[in-house]
Amino acid sequence: MAPLKIVVGITGGIAAYKAVSVVRGFVRDGHRVNVIATEAALRFVGRPTLEALSRNPVHVDLYDEVAEVKHVALGQEADVVVIAPATANSIAQIAGGLAPDLLGNTVLARRGPLVIAPAMHTEMWENAATQHNVSLLRERGVIVVGPDSGALTGQDVGPGRMSEPDDIIAATYLACAPKRDLSGIRILITGGGTHEPLDPVRFLGNRSSGHMASALARVALDRGAEVHVVGAHMEAQVPAVQSFTRVSTAREMHSAVMSALGTTDVLIMAAAVADFRPEVVSPGKIKKSDAGDALTIRLVRNPDILEDVLRLRKETGLRMSVVGFAAETAETQDALRDLAREKLRAKPCDLLVVNQVGDEVGFGERETSVLLLNAQGEVVDTVDGNKQSVARRILDGIHSLPLYSERG
Repeated sequence: MAPLKIVVGITGGIAAYKAVSVVRGFVRDGHRVNVIATEAALRFVGRPTLEALSRNPVHVDLYDEVAEVKHVALGQEADVVVIAPATANSIAQIAGGLAPDLLGNTVLARRGPLVIAPAMHTEMWENAATQHNVSLLRERGVIVVGPDSGALTGQDVGPGRMSEPDDIIAATYLACAPKRDLSGIRILITGGGTHEPLDPVRFLGNRSSGHMASALARVALDRGAEVHVVGAHMEAQVPAVQSFTRVSTAREMHSAVMSALGTTDVLIMAAAVADFRPEVVSPGKIKKSDAGDALTIRLVRNPDILEDVLRLRKETGLRMSVVGFAAETAETQDALRDLAREKLRAKPCDLLVVNQVGDEVGFGERETSVLLLNAQGEVVDTVDGNKQSVARRILDGIHSLPLYSERG
């Protein structure tokens, strides 16, 4: 996606602290961000923080820079205006076409889409006036993100919690890039981490959460793809894909993937699949008294899904693009790149996504850093950011694969 000019409007609610992450996310993804904060918003989050993260002055006063007609220019120049949080009062003003401050004027002067993320107490959200105003805005084409249900201020719990920054950012990008360039493409995504049982209560596993696979599925759906997910022990919520197959072990995932290849255009192997499994699974719980001072477990190799897929494609001429993932513990970027090229030589997939992992790196919802290598071992992209933004760049790389060029 080309860099966007984004106006982030922040109104006076406790959820204003989350707007800091929204601004940071947009800037991290390479977009130009101007923040318009109401006077009330600055009671919740400081101007220096917003200016440091946006790398631009924060705009507050309607009468600043009057000669440059700032109250009109910000809206005219913006590709999109995002209001997070949007309080009940600000929603009412927008619905009524009122412009009592700089943010209200900017909303009226904008040419691009408007995205709002409501945040308020449950009673205010459920109030008939608020619901009427939100419905009116939706009819006018305003994108409303959330609100979610959860902990509010004080001891209150219920609907009205502002959506998470990643969800707001994703909705903004979708609003700005409505083209569905993956329409008609069938994508199979594996995610999560497999578990190999030792006995009825223990297993060998890994720390994969499935958040990368979930982000890939969400972005692929937004871009028009038909998405199928094979997931093993995924902590991340999977969006409403066309089908979801739940598996546990590496052999179960192998079977699910191989059986789906005939109806797949793109396979994305984002799951962390166990290389080995216990040769013997104990029918009962292994007790310390049975094992003594040491327990020896013999491991045998699991089938290699990526290797088998690539071999089948070569033998049958199956027209399918294959994207592999490699999680490595290299100490430097050069070493990481070398490991990636070594894997490509052994398993020549069309695109390889490689990332460094460790105790505090790469797993869960936190940000990640990946290299994208093509089939020739060339680094075609380096991506840092949250998993939603990384997923978008991976899908950009997939869109450029030969299969798509042939289809036009």
